[in-house]
Parts: sequence; structure tokens; C-alpha cells
Amino acid sequence: MKNYFKDEHIFMTEFKDRMERRFITTLEESSVHERYEVLGEMVSEVIAADWMNTNEKIEHNDLKEVHYFSMEFLMGRLITNNIMNLGLRDKIEKAFNAEGLDLNEVEQYESDAGLGNGGLGRLAACFLDSIASLKYPGYGNGIRYRYGLFEQKIINGYQIEKPDDWFKDGYVWEVRKDEESLEIPFGGSVVFEDGKVIYHPEELIKAVPYEVPVVGNNNNIVTSLRLWNAEPTDLLPPQKDPFLYDSEIRRISGFLYPDDTTKEGKVLRIKQQYFFSAAGVRRLLYRHFDKYQTFDNIPEKLVIQINDTHPSLVIPEMMRIFLDEYNMTWDESWKIVTQTCAYTNHTILAEALEKWAVDVFEPVLPRIYQIIEEINRRFCKMLIEDYHYSQDIINKLAIVGFNEIRMANLAIVGSFSVNGVAELHTNILKNIEMKDWHQLFPNKFNNKTNGITHRRWLLHSNPELANILDQISDNWVQDPNELEKLLPKVKTKKYKNMIKQMKYAKKVALAERIKEEQGVELDPNSIFDIQVKRLHEYKRQLMNALHIMHVYHKLKTDEHFKENYHPHSFIFGAKAASGYYYAKKIIKLINTIARKVNNDEETNDLLKVVFVENYNVTYAEQIMPACDFSEQISTASKEASGTGNMKFMMNGALTIGTLDGANVEIAELVGPENIVIFGMTSEEVNEMKIAGNYHPHEIYEQDPNIKLVVDQLTNGFFEDCEESEFAEVRNKLLGEDQYYVLKDFDSYRAAHERANDLYKDENRFLEVSLINIAKSGYFSSDRTIEQYVKDIWHIKKIK
Repeated sequence: MKNYFKDEHIFMTEFKDRMERRFITTLEESSVHERYEVLGEMVSEVIAADWMNTNEKIEHNDLKEVHYFSMEFLMGRLITNNIMNLGLRDKIEKAFNAEGLDLNEVEQYESDAGLGNGGLGRLAACFLDSIASLKYPGYGNGIRYRYGLFEQKIINGYQIEKPDDWFKDGYVWEVRKDEESLEIPFGGSVVFEDGKVIYHPEELIKAVPYEVPVVGNNNNIVTSLRLWNAEPTDLLPPQKDPFLYDSEIRRISGFLYPDDTTKEGKVLRIKQQYFFSAAGVRRLLYRHFDKYQTFDNIPEKLVIQINDTHPSLVIPEMMRIFLDEYNMTWDESWKIVTQTCAYTNHTILAEALEKWAVDVFEPVLPRIYQIIEEINRRFCKMLIEDYHYSQDIINKLAIVGFNEIRMANLAIVGSFSVNGVAELHTNILKNIEMKDWHQLFPNKFNNKTNGITHRRWLLHSNPELANILDQISDNWVQDPNELEKLLPKVKTKKYKNMIKQMKYAKKVALAERIKEEQGVELDPNSIFDIQVKRLHEYKRQLMNALHIMHVYHKLKTDEHFKENYHPHSFIFGAKAASGYYYAKKIIKLINTIARKVNNDEETNDLLKVVFVENYNVTYAEQIMPACDFSEQISTASKEASGTGNMKFMMNGALTIGTLDGANVEIAELVGPENIVIFGMTSEEVNEMKIAGNYHPHEIYEQDPNIKLVVDQLTNGFFEDCEESEFAEVRNKLLGEDQYYVLKDFDSYRAAHERANDLYKDENRFLEVSLINIAKSGYFSSDRTIEQYVKDIWHIKKIK
């Protein structure tokens, strides 16, 4: 470690000198941006020393590595994470305070890296943190997006998308590796000459790698996330304007998840997925061959984890390299591929089990399509000759069928391991959604329940709670199972008071931010009921909104209900995909409800609603610790796992939820009396789906509470918008209600009444809060990674 971090005075002297040399200004006159840049530069030098040392140890010990391929890595701000994991934050803060500077101000200057959207990307980031903190040789591989998903603005209740220009000041943590650039081919044609395959691409796109360090927690280990940037080469397609083509090329790493409702959007997504998959695989295989002069030992030295279906093209790309560049046979190539790749399934929703139309895919990747066809031909031949499967099952399992390429099928066939991400999710895959696959490959399927890094989501984001936990264990950061030592304290007045004070302080801080940014004043003594997650119908933000309308009606018309209702603040945060019209309509509904409720002086001391703008990782770090009840209300069987439920739990929130995803395991750990469960089970949902006997209009006619709120959507109840504004929402609820909002509504209403009563019993509520914290250690991503290591990756720690 550099000498200037050993002493606050030496550090500040160096800090001032660098400020003068780099920005030609004094410390007193420097801007927050300039202080951030200088601090980042100094911290990066410390990281570099550990980074080089880590690489040398891995190389010297010839360790097997895991490479985690993902379209998303939602890293959040790295400055706080890095200085805390390096053990430098207290020293830096002391030096800043001595000069009258605010370290928090500098930390807050950093933009959230726009490299992801929701749970998929946040999980990947947690995994990288745990891999480094546990001293494993593991790396990420993704895309260096110039713009994030989008910056969300709420105007007149509607979501408006603006470019998320997170890169405008550069990124102090990344290192460009131009000398390791590769050229990735697209389009063109394939010919056979003298028994060899010759691919003539129409365009070559330069893939330039950028390395972002991943700092382990107080262990001198630094691994990395490799991000690929798309840049033009000298090969210009015919009839293309050079300037327009340059712009077109850069779109590949331009922004996350382009709208794929058009053919152009689909082509761009295919290009993105192949671009980072091919670049990552080529780098790994070329490096491996340079070192060992053989590919035979790849499964002993390398494992590639395919995170969801987006990186599935890793499989045919590996085959292409072996077959076309190294003249290996099909069988020896396939053996290596299927012993190297492992696939994580994150959902059973059809939209996430990607399928690409052949007539869109083949012109973009003609050689890769040929290889996928051959993988499919050999696989179907095996099903016929070895397993005597019927044509119906073969049609279902085929990788290519009905003019579609099924990416999940490709990932399953080409991987040695297929894992779900929660016990319920994995059981649904094995017994329902992928039952035929499980019967075919019973040894492939396994469960790895997701986790979160307790370092970011407790130690970093909630130091007040961390200080409380330090009193029961001095080792809980290294071993989060130590949180269970809190269990004997859950009935004590001392710990209840400490949790109460912590929670109140966090609620005050969040309320102040919401008041400053959105003008809505929340009472910190009210229940903070929070639903923050990607906006999707199956996550049922709509049910939450309809219930608020019900509560508002009861407060206006039922004096007994009003007298017994503890003040409640409902907080939402979500982004809807730019092309997801219906989800955006739900955002409009929530904001319309908020405007009506918040402006009613008869009831707004008891009920407030706020939709926070531009929810992201950094906002989550403030929201999670301030929550009393977290809404985990997806339709049972639809949420693979969820990780927001774990973050809230770890910070002392109680879950209102269905028995879906990891909620099932939370309920098992804390006990049914310490969680608020409602709604149909996954078995009941699947039975109703199979029977086809759900008629939402009948429930509407039979339940006056439901009829009232559904009618209010279109009967002029909302004075500040057209009566037809939410007609589509009403019609969809009554005509289809695909995610059983009305079916579960009454159970949800009753669950909220139980939750309100529980909160009024302060002693009991605080006890349950402590139990949830004590049991949350299981959901550390450290546990998840150790299970991946033991069952799938078989890698060893860096000594």
C-alpha cells in the first residue's frame, strides 16, 4: 500500500500536491469533481498493486478460473465500496474532516455505472464482490454500455426516458486494454473450399476490452470485470456512409436492452449478445492455447457461467473456434464445450426464455447459425436413436424449430450444469416447466438460491445497524451466519430500542430526501411500506395500487377503520421498459393515486403515496434500511428468486409476500409468525392455469371492495385525467387478469390489516424485525458462491 495512506497528514499533503499538479488549483478552490478525480486516482494506485499481485498468484499457482458472462452488472457506485473494502475510508474521512471537506459529498458525485437494470445485474455484481472477498479466481465479462437503461423523469405522472449519461466525466476505475482488442465478424456468407469452411464476413467490429477492478474485502485480492466496447474497423460494408456506420457500430455498446419490437431492434440485440460472448470466449481460448498449447485441459482450468440466456452464444462460438480455427473434430470440440459451460436459469417467463426468428438471426451470424443447426441435428438424432422420444417431445426440446432458435434449449444442451436460483423456482423447473429436460438430464439440474453481499447492503449502507451487530459478534462481516447470535437478544429492551432508533434515523433521512426532491412530506412515525423493483405485471405493483385505493375509500367512509389505522406511507420505485406500454400506464396510475391521496387534507395525515424518481442502486442503499414492510407480492411461481426481499430483511424490514421465489425460504427461516404471507400458492396457480377456470369478472361481481376500486379506474374518480385514461387497465383486469391480481386481492387486503395491527404492537414488531435480521445471514451471496464452488465450479482459493 502506498505510504501516503498510512498517515492522514501524509495523505492530505499528497492529495493537495496532486490537486495542484493535475487541475492547477488549490484544495480550497477545488470542485467536488476535481476532489473525486484525485481521490479516485490515489485509490486506483493502491488497487493496482493488489491487482498485479493477485494476477501473479493466480498465474503462479496455475489456478482454475470461473468467468461469469452476463448482459448486466449493476455495480452501483464503486468509490465507497473500494475505499471500505481496502480499509481506507476512516482514514480518508478523518483527513477530509481536518480540512473541512465532506467525503460523503465526494462519494455522492460518482454516478451509478449504467451497466444493468434490475435483479439480474445486481446479482452479478454481488457475486463478483463475494468471489473476490472469498479469494476465488473469478471474473466478470459484459458490455461497456455508453448509456444506462435510461434516466427516468416523471412528468404529469408519466414516465419519460432521458439518456442516462453516466459516462460524461469518464470512469476513473476502468483501464483500457487496446492491445488486447479483437475483431468480431457479422453478416456475409459461408463457403466450403477444399474441405474447409471459409467465412467471408460483411463487417468486422472492433471489440476493445476495459478492465474494472473488483476489490475483495480487506484481503488484498483484486479480480476484475472485463467490459467490451464496440468500435469501427477499416472494413466498411458496401454502400455505407462512414459517419453513419461509425454511429451504427457504437450502438452495439451504446445502451442496455434496445427496444426489440422492430426487426432493427432484434438485430441489434443479437449483435450485442454475440459481440460480448464471442469477444470474451476468444480472449479466454486464445490465452489458454498460448499458455498450454492444447485445449484438452480446458475443463480443468476454466469454467464459463452463462447468466441467463443472453450469453448462450458462447456455446456455438466455442465450437466455431475449435472447428474452424484449430481444425478439431466435432466430437472432441463438443466434449470440451459441454464440460466447460454452466447455465443459470433466472425465470420461467416466456419473454426471458429468448427465441430468435431464423430469418432474422441467420443473416447476422451465418456461420454461428450453421453450427447451431448442426448441434440441433445431432441432439435430435440422439433423442430418436438413444431415447426413442416421440416427435411431440422432440419438437418441444429442439433447439431450432418452427423457424425459431430457442436460446434456453441451446444453453441446456451445451452445459454440464443447469441451476435455478431458489428452491421453489428449481422445483418448478424440474417438475413442471422443464420436466422433459429434467427427465432427460437429471444430473444437470440443481439449485443455488440467490444471495446479496452483506458488505454493501448492510455494512456499507447501514453503518448504524452494523454498529449494533458489532456488539454481538466481531466476526459477522467475515461470517454472516454469526448474525444468528442476535436471536437471544430479540426480546431485550436494549436491542429493541437500538433497532427502533436506527430505523427512525433511516426513515428521517429518506423522508428528507423525498421532501427535497419530490415535495412530498412523509411522517417518519408512519409505516414505511416499500415496493421497489422493475415494473412488470407479474410483480403486481398494480395490486398494491388498487389496495391503496381501497384503503383511501375506507378512510373516507369508515370511521372505525380510520380510528384504528396506523399512518401509512406507501413508497414505490420502478422503471418500466421503454417499449412496455402497459407497465408505463401502471406508473401513471400510481402517480395519479398519489396526487389525489396526498392532497386530501381529511386523510393525508394517515395515508401518503410517493413514486420515487429514477430508482437505482444508490437510491436503494438509502431505501432498504428505511423500510418497515417490504412488498414481495409477485404471482406465486413467477418470481425466480428476488433479491430485494433479502436486502430488506437484512435491514430489519418485515416481508408482506406470496409464497414465491426466495420468500418461501425466508418464511422457512423466520417462521410463519414472523412474515406476512398471503395469496395462492404456486401449486394453486398452476392448477388454476391448467384447469382454465379462472373468471376475474365473477370475482369483480361478487366482491364489493374489488368492484369499487375497479370501477373507480374509469368512473371519474380521478378528476385530473380523462375517464378513459385507465380503461385498458380495467379491461385487462376483468377480461384476462393473467397474474391473478383480483384473485389474490382479498387475501392481500387481509394481510395488510394484519401488518397494520402488528406494527401497532411495537414490542412485537421490533422483536420480529430483530428475528429477520438474525436469520438473514443465510442470504449472503458468500453462501451462494461457496455452493457454486462446491457443486459446479470446483475452483480453489487464491493463496
